[in-house]
Amino acid sequence: MERKKIMIIGATSGIGRALAELLVAEGHTVGITGRREELLVSLAVTSPEQYRLRSFDVTDTGNAVANLEELAIDMDGVDLVVISAGGGDVNPSLDFDTEHRMIALNVAAFTCLADWAFNYFKRQGHGQLAAITSVAGMRGSRQAPAYSATKAYQVIYLQGLRQKARKEQTGIVITDICPGFVDTPAAKSPARFWVSPLPKAARQIYRGLCRRRNVVYITARWRIVAWLYRWLPNWLHERM
Repeated sequence: MERKKIMIIGATSGIGRALAELLVAEGHTVGITGRREELLVSLAVTSPEQYRLRSFDVTDTGNAVANLEELAIDMDGVDLVVISAGGGDVNPSLDFDTEHRMIALNVAAFTCLADWAFNYFKRQGHGQLAAITSVAGMRGSRQAPAYSATKAYQVIYLQGLRQKARKEQTGIVITDICPGFVDTPAAKSPARFWVSPLPKAARQIYRGLCRRRNVVYITARWRIVAWLYRWLPNWLHERM
C-alpha cells in the first residue's frame, strides 16, 4: 500500500492499537482515537511525527462528529477509516444495562461513525471505510445475545453502504473485517478455538485493506466456520 493517511477509531488497545503500530511501521500517517487519552499518548510518543490523536467517547454521538472532523483536519485529510471501537460481554443473565451498553456502542455509535466516514469520502470522491465486525454476527448467541445481534447489525449495515457506494458511483470501498477469536482482553467467550495472536491478526487485516477486499476473515480459515455457522440448520443451532 502506498503511504496513506489512516484513521483508527478505537486504538487504545487490542486490534486497533496493534493495527496502528503496524501501519506506522509501514510508513503511514495514523490518526488514533479512544476514551483513555493516556493510552493514546503512550502510543503517539513512540512516533510523534506520524501519529495524530483525539480523545473522546464515541457513544457521545453529539460530539463524535466534531472530534472526527477536527482530527481529519489535523491529519490534512483521510484516505482510510477503520472503526475498531466496539465491545461485547457474555451476558447469560440478560442484565439490561449490559445489553444497553453494547447497543449504544455497537449500533448507535457505530452508525454515527460509519455515516460520518461515508459522507466524508463521498465529498472527497474516494476513500475506504473498514470496520471490525465478528463471525459472531452470523447467528444468535445464548451467551451474548446483544453482542451477536449488534455485530449482525454492523455486517448488514456495511453491506448496505457497499451497495449505496456502488449505486451512487462514489469510489468508496467498504471492507468488513470479520474476526473469529483474537487474543485480546475483549475476547470473553468461555469456549475459544483457533485463537489468532494479535500481531498475526493485524498483519492479515493490513493485507486485506491493501487488497481493498469486501470481507476479510481473521484468520482466513474462519471463512469456513462463518459459512457453516450461517447455514447451520435451525434445529441444530437451537441445541448448541
